[in-house]
Amino acid sequence: MVADVPVGVLLSGGLDSSLIVALLAGAGQRALKTFSVGLESSAGREGDEFRFSDAVARRYATDHTRWSIPTSEVVGALPGAIRAMSEPMVSHDAVAFYLLSREVARSCKVVQCGQGADEVFAGYSWYPPFQDAAGLGDDTYAREFFDRPHEEMAELLETAHRCDEDVSRAFVADHFARPGAATALDRALRLDTQVMLVDDPVKRVDNMTMAWGLEARTPFLDHELVELAAACPPELKLADGGKGVLKAAGRSVLPAEVVDRPKGYFPVPALSHLAGEPLELVGDALTSRAARERRLLHRDHVELLLSDPGAHRTTLDASKLWQVGLLELWLQTHEVGSS
Repeated sequence: MVADVPVGVLLSGGLDSSLIVALLAGAGQRALKTFSVGLESSAGREGDEFRFSDAVARRYATDHTRWSIPTSEVVGALPGAIRAMSEPMVSHDAVAFYLLSREVARSCKVVQCGQGADEVFAGYSWYPPFQDAAGLGDDTYAREFFDRPHEEMAELLETAHRCDEDVSRAFVADHFARPGAATALDRALRLDTQVMLVDDPVKRVDNMTMAWGLEARTPFLDHELVELAAACPPELKLADGGKGVLKAAGRSVLPAEVVDRPKGYFPVPALSHLAGEPLELVGDALTSRAARERRLLHRDHVELLLSDPGAHRTTLDASKLWQVGLLELWLQTHEVGSS
């Protein structure tokens, strides 16, 4: 909380950001500024989690602001969000963070957020299977977490860009074989905190917030807390459906519906389930002259994805079409030439 300006909290309504608010209130913070954003529902998918963030804001009497953003504004923000990406970022919540940061930066320059708690305290759905994982656990990691098998990646790419060796699988096997982690879960968490977290969610939030001059702080990634969590027995982290340690801490300070809610993600239905204008944008990019001349993506596979946009999902239920569409949009935005 040390800053020359007031420090707010990005309050999603999930356990992690809600716990930050509760702890700050317990430490004597008053009139704490909290912020939430909701997107327009699409394809039967709810676009906001206001009922949870509102419950926390009421309990702790925060100075709470929330924004409801229509799909048209999401589409309009895409060029700016893509320009702010230091590399292609296929997680659709990057655009939500970009829009939230735009609004928050108008009244607050430093915010705390719950980033990292899931990787540090085992909150994701792919962690419980490690409790019974065979061997080192790298096979379980590949099965639960990889977007798609190596063979499908080969089908996606033109021949010149294909790699004979399954380098992703080899990378995970090498990381899991290193000494210093006693269980399969510990090995998975070590990989996620040291590599995946750094190269994906932390970088994503940093890019999107700094695009608007907003500083985001991540208390769950304080090195002393991460070291303490690493020493915590796996069964305590996996308890209660995951993040058992944090849920136990939260029960005394948070509404039960926040602690016991299903694991949520920053919902952006217009991008997670492509339809309407976002689908047209992706389709135009993938069929453009620039995409054809680049000869990166195999045209037959692209046409397969475009023929049924909602049918092709990754292991973690992300849109494969959005992923390749975002890649092409990023290449065009950053003027990466054809091969």
